[in-house]
Amino acid sequence: MKRLLPLLLLLSWALAQGLPLRVLLREFPLGQAFRLDLPEGRAFARGTEEGVVVDGRHYATFAHPGPTFALEGVPYRGGVLLLIQGARVLAVNVVDLEDYLLGVLPAEMPPSFPLEALKAQAVLARTFAVNRLSPSAPYDLCATEACQVYRGLAVETPRHKEAVFATRGLVVSYGGKAISALYHADSGGMTAGSEEVFQKALPYLRPRQDPFSEGPRSRWTVDLTPERVAAALRAYGFSPRSEEPPEVLARTPSGRVGGLSAMGVVVEGPLAQKVVRAMGLPSAMVAFEGWRAVGRGAGHGVGLSQWGAKGMAERGFEFREILGHYFPGTFLSDLVVRAALP
Repeated sequence: MKRLLPLLLLLSWALAQGLPLRVLLREFPLGQAFRLDLPEGRAFARGTEEGVVVDGRHYATFAHPGPTFALEGVPYRGGVLLLIQGARVLAVNVVDLEDYLLGVLPAEMPPSFPLEALKAQAVLARTFAVNRLSPSAPYDLCATEACQVYRGLAVETPRHKEAVFATRGLVVSYGGKAISALYHADSGGMTAGSEEVFQKALPYLRPRQDPFSEGPRSRWTVDLTPERVAAALRAYGFSPRSEEPPEVLARTPSGRVGGLSAMGVVVEGPLAQKVVRAMGLPSAMVAFEGWRAVGRGAGHGVGLSQWGAKGMAERGFEFREILGHYFPGTFLSDLVVRAALP
């Protein structure tokens, strides 16, 4: 390997470009070899209990600044860190916030959506990332749906770039801090309050009428089976005791399931929604007709509805108005980043 920089120098380099994020791309068991494609050539790496081995050379932590690289054939902007964490090697992408968004936006919203909807999504994705910064942890974000889907350099498009560049540095704030920037696919006509799903009530995540949210899963029907419902109950530690089909016992202020009876088991509160989603249903805005589920929307329902943002943009609303609708009482703020001094 011709060019290796220690961790501190790599992070200083990243800071000089803007705000660096550390995104967990993959985890590999110790001993498993994996491929890196770096500007100076291909390398193979594996983890050991003592550190990382790259092309036969040992490192406590391997760091390379990029400016691009590929992991197992998938290209990314920025640099790469290989860290040992227990019995795993963490492959972490150190990437500028704005470059990171170029690989997030195409994974979260299609280019066919109106530009103002894409801008709203770009601001939310940036806010979500800033809210997850965690200097004491080995990484800030993951690259999967558990955080935000991040697919790197190969998925970038001119239209998504336009949305990112047009909103550069903007975040949604409340009380001087970046908000918990939640979003989902389709509200089904009404967004949910944060406490309905995540137990904590936040003043800017309230139930909101969402009349323009019309997508492919705005209305749906799913035929369930006793085996499917039983598996969902068992996934959360419940033991089915009968063949009774699901029934909604209570609803939240937004109309989602707040209490559920199924197969002799009663589930209440936000856990009831988790059980419903574990049945494979698109959302918890559902009614049951025996073993048939009839519902609206897709996703948890909190925050911005992506199909609702599309509908608002098609009716002439700008991204600022879209964000104001879904996050009342918030502000658009400029993210100020100071580069680290050498």
